[in-house]
Amino acid sequence: MSSSFQILEFPQFSDERGTLTPFEFGNLPFAPRRAYLVTATEGSVRGGHAHHIEEEIFLAAKGSVTLLVNDGSGDQRISLSSPQKGVLVRTGCWHELSDFSPDAVVLALSSTEYLPGEENYQTDKQEFLSKA
Repeated sequence: MSSSFQILEFPQFSDERGTLTPFEFGNLPFAPRRAYLVTATEGSVRGGHAHHIEEEIFLAAKGSVTLLVNDGSGDQRISLSSPQKGVLVRTGCWHELSDFSPDAVVLALSSTEYLPGEENYQTDKQEFLSKA
């Protein structure tokens, strides 16, 4: 697997009341500075960029979604359908979220506060691939 992204496994505890999936911030690959939730309308693609500075962890808090990652060696699709499985996306890795189930909610944990603009984002995939 690429060093630009990594699948992470989180514990889940279940009983007759339901499930609990804890995220111990001290055990994550970075100290989160921001968390946000992503939803999408039918057929939408979210993301569609690579970061120069920021690292992120994506997981399906509810429903299912497909995460496409590309570090220059080709598109790889990873299905996310449980909060037990997340994907760490490092800098320099193109990522897109698609195929959202109608109830999908994606939790994203970020290594930075929001960094707008060209300082942090590469938004042209062809340009990204030509430099990868």
